[in-house]
Amino acid sequence: MLQKTDTVDVEPESEDKAVKESNFSAAAVLRVLFQFFLMAAILFGGFFFMNKLIAAKVEPPKRPPFKTVYTVDTVTAKSGNFQPSMVVYGEVQASKSVDLRSLVAGKIVEVNPNLQVGSRVEKGEMLFQIDKFNYETALGSAKSTAIETKARIAENQAMISIEEARIKSLKQQLALAQSDLERISELRKRGSATPRSVEERELIVSQRSQALEQSQLNLVAEKSRIQQLKAVLVRSQRSIVQAERDLKDTALLAPMTGVIRENNASEGRLIGANDMIVSMYQDDKLDVRFTLTDQRFGRIQSDKTGVVGRQVEVIWVVGGEEYRYPAKIERIGAQITSDRGGVEVIASIEDNLQESPLRPGAFVEVIVPDKAFENNFRVPETALYGDNTVYVAVEGKLEARSVKVLARDGDAIIIDGKVSDGDEILTTRIAEISEGLNVRPPQAAQQN
Repeated sequence: MLQKTDTVDVEPESEDKAVKESNFSAAAVLRVLFQFFLMAAILFGGFFFMNKLIAAKVEPPKRPPFKTVYTVDTVTAKSGNFQPSMVVYGEVQASKSVDLRSLVAGKIVEVNPNLQVGSRVEKGEMLFQIDKFNYETALGSAKSTAIETKARIAENQAMISIEEARIKSLKQQLALAQSDLERISELRKRGSATPRSVEERELIVSQRSQALEQSQLNLVAEKSRIQQLKAVLVRSQRSIVQAERDLKDTALLAPMTGVIRENNASEGRLIGANDMIVSMYQDDKLDVRFTLTDQRFGRIQSDKTGVVGRQVEVIWVVGGEEYRYPAKIERIGAQITSDRGGVEVIASIEDNLQESPLRPGAFVEVIVPDKAFENNFRVPETALYGDNTVYVAVEGKLEARSVKVLARDGDAIIIDGKVSDGDEILTTRIAEISEGLNVRPPQAAQQN
């Protein structure tokens, strides 16, 4: 019974809950629809009101159109003779440098106190001294050998004189013996002499003949010996010259006035022949190597003065200070290298170097006079449009003129073409440049 009553009470509550949920969903849908229609009405009203405002707008009065006039700067063309300058960059190098090597071996016993890297030495100044003992000994030995050889030559010459006198005497004795033999032989034929006497005379002739031959052989030997001694004397004299030269080479002297670039000399150091000890360069003449493009080189080469002999100016800026040196192009590089993109040129600086701090390796600026141009025009670079056009102001309008750029000179260019003296050439940059544009000078704009 109790279970049945519980079942009847639960079913009405479930039905009420379902009704309430259905009513709530219908209200939510109506609220969303109302908001949508309200928003649409607001948008439509705003759009309608905006169109009404646009339609009621009063148009302002329009200004009549007028032509555009550009206020520009011009320059008056004037022909003349011009020689611009080109700026290139190069490196300073030693005009003459030398690596000094020791000509003899030995121990360094003295070094010039001025022999320091960067120091200046005079031509003929002693740089260092090698121990002389061995070379003085060699010189003394060579001189002793020469003296001994000369003495032996004198002795042999005396022996030759003795042999020559002996040969002369032996010839006389032989002649006498032969005469005596002939006399005895005649007496033997007559029977006045014995055969023994003839044999004795023949023996004497034979002995004296042998003695003469021996002396003649001795004379030949002495003369041959003296030739050998003379050869020894020549070698000895040559040894003396070599020893004197070696002794002189123990002192290394500066071959020129210049600056020490490298120094490996120190007291007590043992060096060998041909060891590089000192490197130096001549400081009263320096070279500047720079490269000219093919176009610039060809232009200068076609000038009257050419390339070699042309005066240039070298500028070295260091520590905010500017040093200027006059120079002259002395020669052209031995070959044209493609990696440098032009022709190498060498100019020499000879003036104002003794007290100058300029040294090899400095990076410098070189001002090179360009070719001289006659009867041409020089105008600012801003006057050029494109590669070959300038504009001329004629009665307030622009006219295009074709020109050829011959050279550049700083911020200016040298041109030739359809330009005459007195033409007002435009120098102001105009983006929409074209022929027929209306222009006026700044003075006219100020008056207006």
